[in-house]
Amino acid sequence: MSDDKEFLYPSKWIANASTGVRLACELRMRIISGMVKKGTVLSENKLAVEFEVSRSPIREALKILASENIIRLERMGAVVVGLTDQDIKEFYDVRLLIETFVYERIVQMDTSDLVSDLSKILEMMEVAIKYRDADEFSYQDVLFHETIIRSINHSYIQLIWNNTKPVMESLILLSMRMRLQEKHDDFSRILTNHQLYIEAIKTKDREIMIQALHQNFDNVQNEVEDLWKSQQMLTKGREQKR
Repeated sequence: MSDDKEFLYPSKWIANASTGVRLACELRMRIISGMVKKGTVLSENKLAVEFEVSRSPIREALKILASENIIRLERMGAVVVGLTDQDIKEFYDVRLLIETFVYERIVQMDTSDLVSDLSKILEMMEVAIKYRDADEFSYQDVLFHETIIRSINHSYIQLIWNNTKPVMESLILLSMRMRLQEKHDDFSRILTNHQLYIEAIKTKDREIMIQALHQNFDNVQNEVEDLWKSQQMLTKGREQKR
């Protein structure tokens, strides 16, 4: 891949990744952004010429994207499926499920180190906004939530997160770039909400946690309490078996 080409995906985020992974990240961004339209047939040969690579990393990239269901592999080539509004809603449903699960585990933990780590990340987010760096802000935003999820050391929750992260990361990156250009004032709300996350974890106050989830998942607010209650019921069930 030529370093002087104009890419949508930040190259510094994947400097040490294989060429196939780097191509997948770029193609994913182009598809999700709408630059590459639904129904487009992606030719291995044409992509190899465009990105100045052999067909082997192109195949690797297409297999990654097919596993995410944003392209469909066929004999004639890879057909772009893209993301529907329902797909995007379902991605946020999964994030909501993960975070309600994680928060219910966090209230049983010593969170002092986690609060410190999240506070440092929030400071980096503030610096990114100061310098109008949407890419760095997006990176720190994803890291903030990933740090919360990793804190409970749950291998299967981590697996779900890893599988949904690439598409979620692209959605966040495109959203933050748009906000920087059109809705810069909205970053204050985002920073305030992340501070609320930290306060919820520090105090282990479920009401604050629910408030933070409401503000972060405003498109699925009606589901927050039900999901939260289900996690509390699971926790009580495990405690009764001990």
